[in-house]
Amino acid sequence: MAVVRTKGLNMEDSDLTGTAIGCAMRVHTALGCGFQEIIYQNALEIEMQKTTLKFSREYEIPITYDGKKVGSRRVDFLLEDRIPIELKAIVALEDVHIAQAKNYLEAFNLRVGLLINFGAKSLEVKRLINSRAPQK
Repeated sequence: MAVVRTKGLNMEDSDLTGTAIGCAMRVHTALGCGFQEIIYQNALEIEMQKTTLKFSREYEIPITYDGKKVGSRRVDFLLEDRIPIELKAIVALEDVHIAQAKNYLEAFNLRVGLLINFGAKSLEVKRLINSRAPQK
């Protein structure tokens, strides 16, 4: 798969997200749509293990307000300790899902993230950029 560099991404982040998207494409091609999110999460983990990607699954990140922990959120995957991957298995992504993924980036001061929807007939992928976060 050829990786197209997305505006605002450095080459390394573009390559990493491109590899993860390729894994998601292979999962969606094999399984199609219609399963619960956990099925796609399990399959994507298997597919990403075949690569050199370093990732954590169900990574819990604390949410702070005014310097105090007010809760925590779990991202489906955290790629290379800096790229959250949020999965969905719904008919179509809505603004609320994009906002959720953007909130992860802003709350954790991360530069780039992926929102992947396996529930649509064609795989939906959004690369999200937090322009306020430092580029690594």
